[in-house]
Amino acid sequence: MGPLEGVKIVEIASIGPGPMCAMLLADMGATVLRVDRASAVGVEPPTPHKFATLHRGRQSIAVDLKNPDGVETVLQLVEGADGLIEGFRPGVTERLGIGPEDCFARNPKLVYGRMTGWGQDGPMANAAAHDINYIALTGALHAIGTPDAPVPPLNLVADFGGGGVYLAFGVVSALLEAMKSGKGQVVDAAMVDGASSLMASCYGAYAAGNHLDERGVNRLDGGCHHYNVYETKDGKHISVGSNEPQFYAMLIEALGLDMANLPPQADRAHWPEMKERIAAIFKTKTRAEWCDQMEGTDICFAPVLSLAEAPDHPHNKARGTFVEVDGIVQPGPAPRFSRTPGAVQGPPPEPGQHTDEALSAWGLPADRIAELRKSGAVA
Repeated sequence: MGPLEGVKIVEIASIGPGPMCAMLLADMGATVLRVDRASAVGVEPPTPHKFATLHRGRQSIAVDLKNPDGVETVLQLVEGADGLIEGFRPGVTERLGIGPEDCFARNPKLVYGRMTGWGQDGPMANAAAHDINYIALTGALHAIGTPDAPVPPLNLVADFGGGGVYLAFGVVSALLEAMKSGKGQVVDAAMVDGASSLMASCYGAYAAGNHLDERGVNRLDGGCHHYNVYETKDGKHISVGSNEPQFYAMLIEALGLDMANLPPQADRAHWPEMKERIAAIFKTKTRAEWCDQMEGTDICFAPVLSLAEAPDHPHNKARGTFVEVDGIVQPGPAPRFSRTPGAVQGPPPEPGQHTDEALSAWGLPADRIAELRKSGAVA
């Protein structure tokens, strides 16, 4: 069941990084109970629930948090939980009556995970925003793209990397500490903080003068010829990352060039002309032909695969990197464990799909559940 088997987490439904964190915890074996809005029951969103892969592996109850009995229900769940995660703007759960102090009064050992974009304080704490805005404020967006303009890197950097993954890391860290101290605490996971943390090496390289504060001129941003993406004869693309001298030598040899007649690898002044020269060579063969020649070597090479292609690559298939859940192909649990492997515990639930079942499993008696249904506190 995974290394987190036996850990119980209450997830107050949110979007993006909150569900990402809950998915990671559930994949590692935690019992995660998603608390959806009662008004969401029976309402089909534009994208059907079964495609909400971030919601996989947990049960869902539907609760009206504006109903006092609904609030009390969540607090009763907190009494038997190890952690709670929420993704509201600062102060919302306090107004609802399920804020940290409300929960600590019921369970002093609870880990209370809070996911926001800007954090719980600061002049922008209450402003709405998305991934693109958070990475804009960290320097990350400025560093990614073409020389002409920044390019949004999907919503991987702040939402999922700096948000969901850092919240999961924070929750697990606080759970370990609570085992020693017997005390819970609040985990303030802000996407702007997490995205900044992911930029640590870039800030170090910038301070050392090794990373220029502009796009398309650096070793890792498409500025150099030995760490780049190139188009092939059939209009597809390949990637090379031959940074180290020994790997670069292999690349040059495979391309049919003579190192003795080339400028030094690290000479920035010659990077543009070397990119053009190598680009012309890569366009002489198809992607498949280059894969036959370079894939699996120390050149540091890989084909650029589409979402449709990636699950079928032999390496991904051999490792089971992708799994199929309820007919939906998606990435499997990561990382791997030798003795307590994680697993997808089930497909995404419909809102409220497990209300009676889950409340009973978490200790509420049948007559109390019936009362909650009658009052509209749960659905």
